[in-house]
This record gives sequence, structure tokens and C-alpha cells, in this order.
Amino acid sequence: MKPSTIGDILGQHGGQKSALIAILQDVQERYSYLPEDVLQDISHRLGVPISRVYSLATFYRAFSLKPRGKHPVSICMGTACHVKGAVKILEKFERRLNIKCGQTTSDLNFGLELVRCLGCCGLAPVVTVGQELYGKVSLPKVDQIIKQYQE
Repeated sequence: MKPSTIGDILGQHGGQKSALIAILQDVQERYSYLPEDVLQDISHRLGVPISRVYSLATFYRAFSLKPRGKHPVSICMGTACHVKGAVKILEKFERRLNIKCGQTTSDLNFGLELVRCLGCCGLAPVVTVGQELYGKVSLPKVDQIIKQYQE
């Protein structure tokens, strides 16, 4: 069961300053980003300077200070993926989700971003949605992928 409040998240980690990264991971999972007011609350409750909280929140790529979307979609633009049509795949995701790369849908269900290489060039072009990897993605497959995650 996911913790439902910041108090629950902090309690799950014993309110320990040493658990700050794990706490931020849980907050990121809960909200799909790190809201400013929550970061300030964590800083206050743990007695950690807000500058320390923000330095961790901005250092790690896994964290975001803007809503990312419940289902982050990453399009690989490494050489193999690019050559095998990743640009067209990106354009189709942009059209279907009605957002540009780096944006989040208004319902906060999807976020769209590029990655430089996912290290599975034999499956090019590659797309990930959260932790799920999709290889040899074709234009028709884009619709199937999106449909799996629509609410």
C-alpha cells in the first residue's frame, strides 16, 4: 500500500534525515513530481535546510520539480533509434498526446521526453513508459502503447 500523506511517508522512513533520498523517491512516486510546498514541509519536519532538499531534488534526473505525468514516455534518440525512425515515432506521440517533448498532458497522465540512448540498440526504435520497454516500435504501435495507459 502506498503511503497517502507526507506524514505517512516520513513515518515509513522513521523520520530520519539519512532517508531523505528515499523520502523524495516516495514523494515523486506519489505525486509524479516534487511539489514545492511538500519539499518545504519535508525540510521543516526533518530539520534539513531547504537548500539541501533542493540540491538533491535537482541533482538526480529521476526527480522533477514540474509535473511529469503519471506515465512518463521516453523516446530513445540514440543513433540506432534515430536511423530507424525515432523522429517519426516522437512526432506521432506528440500528435496523439497533443503535447510537445518536455511537456505533460493536462490530465497529468502522460509526460513526454527524449533520452539519448537506452542501451538496447538491437531493438531500435525504443520507447519506455515508466519502467516498461517497447522495442521495434512502429507508427501503428504508438496508438497501442498509449491505449494501454489511458485512464
